[in-house]
This record gives sequence, C-alpha cells and structure tokens, in this order.
Amino acid sequence: MIQIIGTKQCNDTKKAIRFCKEARIVHHFVDLNDRPLSPGELGSILDTYRAEELIDTASKTYKKEGYAYRVYDPLEELREKPALCKTPVIRSRGKTHLGFDEAILRSWGASDA
Repeated sequence: MIQIIGTKQCNDTKKAIRFCKEARIVHHFVDLNDRPLSPGELGSILDTYRAEELIDTASKTYKKEGYAYRVYDPLEELREKPALCKTPVIRSRGKTHLGFDEAILRSWGASDA
C-alpha cells in the first residue's frame, strides 16, 4: 500500500491521489492539517531525506513567519509546524519519495499488486 502524506490544498498531493484512484493503486492519504507526522513516520522519512530538504521554502507558513531571516532547527520546526513540510511525501515498503512522480507511483503500485 502507498501512503500519501500532504494536505488537501496542495495541488501535487491532489495529483498523486487522483493518479492512484485512476490507476486503481491502493493508497492511504494522511492530511497534515488533521494529524501531524508520527515520530515513526518522520524517522522513516529522515532515513531518506535530511530535515532541511523537507522544509518547503515556498510555503505560506515559511514566508509568513520569517524563516528565511532566522536561525532554526529544521527537525524541531517540522515537528511543531507540519505545514512547513514539502508535500506530497509518498511512502511504500520502507521507501520514501518527496513530490509527485507518476513513474514512482506506478512502479510502487505495481509491486503491491
């Protein structure tokens, strides 16, 4: 099963969900507005990406709260403010990918069939 982590407002997250539905790929959506990442999920993602890579510098939260002009711990901020995370985060069987990628979804979905 593929896990898609993002928000309902994110266009790339919507694309990933729509693609999975149309390709009949079993998936589970986690909305970061409803539930932040669990320590296990975050740890799994950090096995592939550094915390700095997960910060979305184009997000409204990043700009509004002035992250570009201050020193902060990316990991701590991701825990406190899930809205800073780039989305979608796609996970399946211990593998993680950041962003919408049709080829990744297709290959991971095929391996689950």
